[in-house]
Amino acid sequence: MRVTQNTREGADVRIGELAQRTGVTTRALRYYEEQNLLTAERSGSGQRHYAETAVDRIHLIRQLYAAGLSSKAIAELTPCVIDGKATPELLQRLAAERDHLDRRIVDLTQTRDRLDSVIDGASSNMHTGAPCSREASA
Repeated sequence: MRVTQNTREGADVRIGELAQRTGVTTRALRYYEEQNLLTAERSGSGQRHYAETAVDRIHLIRQLYAAGLSSKAIAELTPCVIDGKATPELLQRLAAERDHLDRRIVDLTQTRDRLDSVIDGASSNMHTGAPCSREASA
């Protein structure tokens, strides 16, 4: 976190406004700073001020968390978002995370399909009184 004295150039969003605009708590924003996912400038009185670009950064962080990535992985994977620099290692890690997500999508799709089968069996049971199929729960 950079501490500045009365310099707010490019950092004009306060923590409460950023929280409101992104739908996260101020506590979460402080946590993101602790995890080196977000930076703030400090006014002379110690108030946090964020650049306007922090809004998009928070949305990216939330998407990556929702995809199951840890804060450590997010911190490792997002340098190119911040400074536009990529390395072969970074690209390899990004591809590995994408492959992991693809596997999770396949697993979730199979789980959804099994749940649909259970729902179909339960629906049939309600209408016909026939027992639910054991194959649906296997």
